[in-house]
Formats: sequence, C-alpha cells, structure tokens
Amino acid sequence: MNFDLNPDQEMLRETISKWLGKNYTFEDRNSIIKAGGFSTETWKNMSELGLMGLAIPEEYGGMELGPVEAMLVMEELGRSLVLEPYAHVALIAAGLLRDHAAASIKQTWLPGLASGLLKVVLAHVEYDSRYDLAFTQTRAHQKEDTWFVSGRKSVVPLGDQVDAFIVPAIAHNDSSHIGISLFLVERHAVGVTTWGYSQQDGARAAEVSLNNAPATLLVGETLGLAALEHAVDIGIAALCAQAVGAMDALFAMTVDYLNTRKQFGVPIATFQALRHRIADVKIQIELARSMSYFATLKLTEDSATRRRALSAAKVQLGHSMRFVGQQCIQMHGGIGMTQEYAAGHYFKRLTCIELSFGDTLHHLGEVSARMQDTAGVFN
Repeated sequence: MNFDLNPDQEMLRETISKWLGKNYTFEDRNSIIKAGGFSTETWKNMSELGLMGLAIPEEYGGMELGPVEAMLVMEELGRSLVLEPYAHVALIAAGLLRDHAAASIKQTWLPGLASGLLKVVLAHVEYDSRYDLAFTQTRAHQKEDTWFVSGRKSVVPLGDQVDAFIVPAIAHNDSSHIGISLFLVERHAVGVTTWGYSQQDGARAAEVSLNNAPATLLVGETLGLAALEHAVDIGIAALCAQAVGAMDALFAMTVDYLNTRKQFGVPIATFQALRHRIADVKIQIELARSMSYFATLKLTEDSATRRRALSAAKVQLGHSMRFVGQQCIQMHGGIGMTQEYAAGHYFKRLTCIELSFGDTLHHLGEVSARMQDTAGVFN
C-alpha cells in the first residue's frame, strides 16, 4: 500500500507548517493561555488559509477535502500545540451539518463555518455518561412546531464563545416516540447558560445548562445515535493525528536536549541507557502513527468496522501517549516539569487527548466487546 502524499497534500502540510512556525510560537501560545485560551486572530488566520472549510462542500464556500487532508492538518496543529478547537468546529460539527442537516440549515450555517465567522461545536459529554454515547439525561420535547431542550453538558470546547451547539437529547414528540436525536441550539437562545474555564492544557471549555431552550431538530431518533457515533469517530481520528504531531515535536525536543546536555564532559545522548530509552520512544511514536493512519482510512467504512478500528487506534494511542510523555519528561529531568519549558505542556496536551472521546480503558472494553470468535485474526 502506498502511503506517499500527493503534491497537493504535501503543499497543504508545508503551508500550515510554515504559518504555524511564524505565527504560533510557544511564547504566542502562552500569551493566548493568559488571555483565556482562545485567539480570535489565530482563528481568523486559519480561516484565511481555508482550513475552516476543509470538510465543507464547495457550494457552501469550502474545499471539500477528505480525511487524509484533515489528518495532515491535525498533525501540524499538534506539533505547535494549537489551543483553538479546530477539529470540533471544522471537522466534527461541520461534518454533522454537511451529512445530516436539511438544506435550509446548511445554507444558514455552513458558509459561516467555512469563512470562520460562525462556530458550532458538539456538546455531548454529561457527568454520568462515562463515555457511553447512548446515555443522556438531556431531554427534548415538542410543543406545536418548536422543540425545547433541557439538560446540562460538560467540557464543551469553547462553549462560552461559540455560536451554537449540537446537542444529543432524548426526544419526546407528539407521538410519544423516544430515542436519541440531535438538536441545534444557539448559544444566545433563551434558557442557555454557560460557564467558561481553562482546561489543564490551557484550552478553553465550558459547562452548558439548557432550560427549555428552543432548538432545531437536526437528526431524528432513527439515525441520531449513528450520526453521533460517526461524529465522535471523526473526532477520535482527528485527535489521534494531533497526538502524533505532538509526540513528534516532543521527541525532537528530547533528542535535541540529549545532544546538548552534558555530564562528565560528554553529551548524555552518548549514554547507552538513554539511547535505548529514546529508541523505545521512537518505536511507540511509529506504532501510534500507523494506528492514526489506520483510523483515518477506516472513517469511510461501515459502522461496525469503523467503530472497532477507531477504538483500537485510541487504545494504541493511549499507551503511546503515556509512554512517550513520561519517558521524555524523565529524560529532560527537572526542566521538563517547569511551566517555562514546552515539554510539560506537550505532556499535558497528550493527557487531555487520552481522556477525550473515551479513555484507554473505555476503548479497550470496546475492542474486547467487538471481538469475533477469531479475535480479528482471520477477517
């Protein structure tokens, strides 16, 4: 199988890398964290590069590119530890609207998403859900022609600044049908309250309370859960790619430190024990990269195949991220733990990724539950 990138993909990667190298340094990132964890200037620049319309059809102002291009973008964003919730808006929410919204809703929201003027995120996490997408205590009821949603969502990316949320809820309509549906709720709607805060890695999130907030039905109960699962799988693939980029950067930083730091008059990179440890780090990164590719390529498969593949990828990435983060911090010594040095910030971001869309233990259970009698060896 040929994994070489075509010229357009190489140009996309190079363009993003050059822009980030000039405009998103570690010092820039620290300034953004101090300002609240989100930069409107960065968001504007990313929009001008066309990144916000990556997955959006051309008729709505997007570029209509595929999962491989999204993976390349996420890798580069991971290398620079970009705080802005690109994947949540441009890949997950945009994908849900593109694939499931009615034509009138697409026309209202997709051009704004592609231009960067509008931001929509998926708000699905609840206190008691434990990563179970089929569980939600949020309820929706219909009165005449209008839906109203009540519930609370947690750890919503940039939840106090976006324009709207895509909210899973149990829908009760006039026919008394019950099932998970997806609703579009505008942040400024009556009954919506948000509390913003910074996460451990510096990115911005919020708690969102919905009290009979008016909503627009996006996906009904028949396809609601399936659409939510697909959106989360897109998010997993994106974060896997971001983690690979972050691990690549942390590895390079660690190698440079080993070649610079001296003990007994020689660089510590000459010590055999450290050479073995950094080799193990490289192996884990390559395992993670392979599973990131695997996850990206499986996004277009049927639901059962896709879900099993994405869970397997998340398990491997979970192991790799923890190993790479811990080993690189230890090889840096005390400096790796300081706020002024980037290594610790990479480890924090990798830890947050591990906990997003299901942690390693959750997905290990998912892989186990989906094993066939052959355990996947012969099929």
